[in-house]
Amino acid sequence: MPVMEPDLDRATLKAWAQLVDDGPFSSLCWGERIAFDNPESLTLLGALAAWTDRVRLVTTVVIPQLHDPVMLAKQLATGDLLCDGRLTVGIGVGGRHEDYRAVGADPETQTMRQMADRVAVMQRVWAGEKITDSTLPVGPPPVQSGGPELQVGTLGPKTIRSAAAWASGVAGMTLDLDVDKQSELFDVARDAWREAGKEAPHLATSFWFAIGEGDGPRTQIHRHLLRYMNWIPSEFVDAMAPTAGFAGTAEDLRAVLKRFADIGTDEVHLIPTSSDIDQVRRVAEMVADLS
Repeated sequence: MPVMEPDLDRATLKAWAQLVDDGPFSSLCWGERIAFDNPESLTLLGALAAWTDRVRLVTTVVIPQLHDPVMLAKQLATGDLLCDGRLTVGIGVGGRHEDYRAVGADPETQTMRQMADRVAVMQRVWAGEKITDSTLPVGPPPVQSGGPELQVGTLGPKTIRSAAAWASGVAGMTLDLDVDKQSELFDVARDAWREAGKEAPHLATSFWFAIGEGDGPRTQIHRHLLRYMNWIPSEFVDAMAPTAGFAGTAEDLRAVLKRFADIGTDEVHLIPTSSDIDQVRRVAEMVADLS
């Protein structure tokens, strides 16, 4: 979803959701920010559950430390109910202290340990345990037994290893399409899951994308990054923009996806850098040809 783009309205968001649901895609994803003008993630989950019927809905990512864990468990269970068990919850610590401060959360809790503690509370709620002094447990029960699938959102091996105890997979990100580095991280995940006695993890990665001809796609990514990464001095964004994400034609993207498939990637989440729905149509046509 193009949630980090400006000037969004209901019609645009609904059109994107329905086109993805109708197309050859496996998931519909969106991220969370607080001190930004994106739609609130859990409210949007309710709308996406109503606007779609087929694809999995994946938060990439929601940050537990920005929420009360019991209320977050209730909200996500409600989302799982509304989408009939199609919810996957990407969990991460986030990268902006300003988001923590905006909701009165302590930036000192921006750690894997604090995140894991909140995940544990959420899983107890989803299991129907009575963790408050209320008369009844907190509901509703999620459609998926034990709660929605959880994936850890991360860029590094330490986070992956620490999440093996509670996550079912990895929702990673590559800034510069470094397939070799992504393969190394996936190997870390495979080893960590095996050592934890769990089934092989679901391996997903993501990157910014702009599809088109000539210099337009790279300019689009640069424009997006200047707006989205507004906490970073513009000269640093200018330096990273020429190699960040994917910018090119449908055929170029096909080749990139094949490289990720070759290292065992289960799923690639394409992060929009424009709200132009033609971007989705062009990718859908290419993905349909792959199948």
